[in-house]
Amino acid sequence: MTRTLDPLAPGHRGWWESGDLLVCHADGVAVPNALTARLTPTRVTEHFRVYALGTRTLVAHRYRGDELDDDLAGHLAAELPGLAPHFERIFTGVVRTTVHDPLLAWTLFYANTLAALRHPSRAGAIASMAPVHSRALNLVRGRSVLDLGSCFGFLPLRLAAQGLRPIASDLSPGTMELLSRVASWLGSPLPVLTCDAAAVPLASRSVDTVLAIHLLEHVPPAHAAAVVREMLRVARRRVVVAVRSDPVDAGQLLAWGRASREPFTVFEHHGGWLVVDRD
Repeated sequence: MTRTLDPLAPGHRGWWESGDLLVCHADGVAVPNALTARLTPTRVTEHFRVYALGTRTLVAHRYRGDELDDDLAGHLAAELPGLAPHFERIFTGVVRTTVHDPLLAWTLFYANTLAALRHPSRAGAIASMAPVHSRALNLVRGRSVLDLGSCFGFLPLRLAAQGLRPIASDLSPGTMELLSRVASWLGSPLPVLTCDAAAVPLASRSVDTVLAIHLLEHVPPAHAAAVVREMLRVARRRVVVAVRSDPVDAGQLLAWGRASREPFTVFEHHGGWLVVDRD
């Protein structure tokens, strides 16, 4: 999420607004429904109806509580590509209008997603991420783990469930506050850091394993190189990097690692994964 979006900000039952965007649950609020009854939607998909309300955009949906999980990301990307600039706000709006209480809504979203990651039963964003998480979990060495670019923090929560000591980190203070509060609600308190992955406020060699899973493809190459250098600085035993595809590949990551001047031994280097052990 962006630095300014607050996923726990006060809202209204059944509808959520942010600037020129309004999200509503089609079964949960009367006023937007009265408006949309007089309008022709500009887009109708399996999960959404989109309307133009003057200069504002209204997105209506009918998600149930048991459907509230991270597959929502795939639905939005596939069904509403024209609204990509509003992705995070629509995502937040859907979660917040499915269940009225903010913390309860997000806790349900987390619980459903974590259950699906453990036992994926359908194709979608969660099913594609589950094997990536499983591999990352198996590659951890030691007990203390720093996860860079955690976003919602599903991976750190799974690490904690295995008895490890993870730290989640991300640029977005709102997302880190959300993760911290939900983790406590779920009974797994989790340390969080709001920081740039290239400037981590931890001492050198202070964490056993440092992870960057599907992070570096989202930042410019020069910044990605700085992140790899920082990972090698902070890690005591192992660094694990996974990228989806170009423009960052494992060969590039290996070159950045060598440029860091930090001593390491390559453990694995193929298929978008780079695993190195500290000498």
